[in-house]
Parts: sequence; C-alpha cells; structure tokens
Amino acid sequence: MSFSANVKSELCRPEVEKGCCALAEAMGALLYANTFSADAIRIVTESRDLGLRLPRLFRKGLGVSFDLLPEEGGSGKLTYTITDREKIRQVFSACGFSAETSVSLHVNFALLEKDCCRRAFLRGAFLAGGSVTDPEKRYHLELSTTHWKVSRETGTLLLEMELPAKETERKGSSVLYYKQSEAIEDFLTVIGAPVSAMAVMEAKIEKDWRNEANRKTNCDSANVDKAVAAAQEQLAAIRKLEERAVLETLPEKLRQTAALRREYPETTLSELAELHEPPISKSAVNHRMRKLLALAAE
Repeated sequence: MSFSANVKSELCRPEVEKGCCALAEAMGALLYANTFSADAIRIVTESRDLGLRLPRLFRKGLGVSFDLLPEEGGSGKLTYTITDREKIRQVFSACGFSAETSVSLHVNFALLEKDCCRRAFLRGAFLAGGSVTDPEKRYHLELSTTHWKVSRETGTLLLEMELPAKETERKGSSVLYYKQSEAIEDFLTVIGAPVSAMAVMEAKIEKDWRNEANRKTNCDSANVDKAVAAAQEQLAAIRKLEERAVLETLPEKLRQTAALRREYPETTLSELAELHEPPISKSAVNHRMRKLLALAAE
C-alpha cells in the first residue's frame, strides 16, 4: 500500500460524530471530486477505506444516498455516483449552492466558521482530490480540483489557518501543494493524520542523519587524500635532499623528522609527532616539513 493510501486509511478511521463536520467534509470531497455538477456527482477512488466512509458521510452530512455503488468484491477503482436530479438539488442546497443558477462553485465559508469544520473540509478535500508522496523518496503533498475558484478560496483558508500553500495549474486543474516536510507534517496533523505526520518527521530525521554521515565520510575521505598527497610530496623532497647529499648536513631535528617520515610514509602529522623521541607537537612537525620542502625547492 502506498504512503498516500496509508494516510487516507488513517483519516477514515474515526467516525464523524458532528453533523456540521460531516457536512463540511462532504463539501470538501464534492468540490475536489471527479464530477460535481447539476447533471451528475461522481467520486472515483482507489481507497477502500474512503469507499466505506463515503456512503455514511453523505447520509449524515447531506441526507442522501448514492444512486450507484461499486460492485462488492470488485477490484481497481471505486466509483460512487448520484444522477437523480432531486438528490443533486438537495446536495447543492445543503452546500449553499443552486443546481439551477450556480454558474461556478466556491467554498461556502458560512459552513466553516468552526475550527473543527475547517479541518473536516480539508480532510474531505484531501480524501477526494489529494495525494502525498512517500517521504522516503521526496516531499510533496497536493490538493487538485478542476474548480479554479475553489482552489483559490481553499488557498485563502489555508493561509488563515497558518498553512500557506503554493499554487500551480496542471492539465486543466488548479493545484495547491507543499514541498517542505514541516509544512506537510503540519497539514497532515491538522486534517487528522498525526501518525502519518510522524512518519514524515521520522523520514526527515533519517534523511538528515544519512546526509550528515555521507558528508562526514566524504570529508574524511578528502582529508585522507590530502594527507596522502602531502606525505608523497614530503617523501619526494627528502629523496631529493638525499640525492644532493644535503640531508646529512642538516640539523639533527630535521634529519630525525625526515627519517621518521620515510619509515612511516602513511602516518598523519599528529601521529608522526608522537613518534619523535621525545614527542613533539604537530605544529613543530609541520614546521620541519615546510623547512625540508623549502630546502628541496632551492
């Protein structure tokens, strides 16, 4: 089951107890449904949980039943349809519209005065026209509707609820979307999916941990490469001083460091400093190496 399906399953578990919330959720589902017109109402979903919820939601919130239900035991997409003109007029009227005169649909804010009803409306919108990507892959949640005015007004509602979304258009539909994990977490929590919101948070933490681990590994690898290159340069300088018979004329301290570098070509400067008798500081080893390199370059 996809992450989006899991979210919808979580949203469908609690029963809608308040009539006002049932109406708000039903309105959200209708405005983000496949078809909501004076001729027909049609909601298509792959979610079996939403399929069980819709008939109860419409009876409680709108007082109507569907004319056509999917066949029991059927597979694939589920289609719920109302074509009876009287039922459609009743649905339009309950949402504050007129099946005969409403030219374009909109969000009826008069039905969303309570916070619980606002959350229910967004839940219905997501159940019918929303999707969310698996946070293990990327962060993307969207609400898509063919009603441009509905999308703009939903955007205003989200802004008022401190959940500002970005807007775009795709294939004749208006889309509100989020691409930040924190925004997706907040939205899912508000509409009633805290478990899914926690899953997004956990995925974000795990991604951040992996990225940090990779960054440290890359940094360590780069440091090792740099140390190896520096050691090779130091060995080449020591060989050059030997070939010119200069090395044996140098002070004891420089000769000691050069001998240790030849004996331990892969050690770091810190480790090389500990090998001296008596041990010296890393900065002292670094100073001596710079001196050897300068002499070899002369």
